[in-house]
Amino acid sequence: MLVVGTSGFSYDDWVGKVYPEGTKKGEMFSLYAQQFKSVEINSTFYALTGPRLFERLLAKAPDGFGFSVKAYKGLTHEVEIETFGDLMVKYRQELSPLVEAGGLQAVLCQFPWKLKPEKAAKELLERLVGELGDLPLVFEFRNQEWMRESVFEWMTRHKVGFCSVDEPQLKGLMPPEARATSNVGYIRFHGRNSAKWWHHTEAWERYDYLYSMEELREWLPKIRQVEATTQLTLVYFNNHYAGQAVKNAQMLLELTED
Repeated sequence: MLVVGTSGFSYDDWVGKVYPEGTKKGEMFSLYAQQFKSVEINSTFYALTGPRLFERLLAKAPDGFGFSVKAYKGLTHEVEIETFGDLMVKYRQELSPLVEAGGLQAVLCQFPWKLKPEKAAKELLERLVGELGDLPLVFEFRNQEWMRESVFEWMTRHKVGFCSVDEPQLKGLMPPEARATSNVGYIRFHGRNSAKWWHHTEAWERYDYLYSMEELREWLPKIRQVEATTQLTLVYFNNHYAGQAVKNAQMLLELTED
């Protein structure tokens, strides 16, 4: 099954472009869920907010709506061994409403570019699998050095999904390779804004990009390849600036429904 959505739904600059003028924050999710069947929640990367966020969203979600959730940065980026266990307990508590309701489609662990396949990094991956391996776990690497068959074999053995990405083809970044290493296929479109990827003033500048229909069509064989070997394939657009992610998600849905 193929499901398409966006990375996040609550953006002020979507008002007037994606949502009607005057739309309030509390109204955005319901409007989003009228267009898509899944969403990737990124706010969980920046702060642990407890289970109330997902309790509120589940109360508004239509039947069959699913959530992918980005792991907290203290588990992937700013790792402190002394606090890791406590953070993991809090993170699992945060996810508990989704787990209990059957609405959790994936837990996305996105790692920084500086994380390379060295001993400490591998120990972190082992620990994440040990703590979250009972959930639909997905790893997104940013550094091309992870593109090794031994890594893919390890992920397949531990039933961890590989996050395929489309992003600028700059030295050291991940190539646009489609892989499936678990029952969950996962693809993220970050945009191809090479000029702003490393050099930007505001974070959103990196994701200021609108894919053309031809660029999306390039991915159709890759998406079908992943879909053929998984139970669920999730595709999210992270080029969220000015609602471009929504437009591209709708375009991809048109292509896949042809």
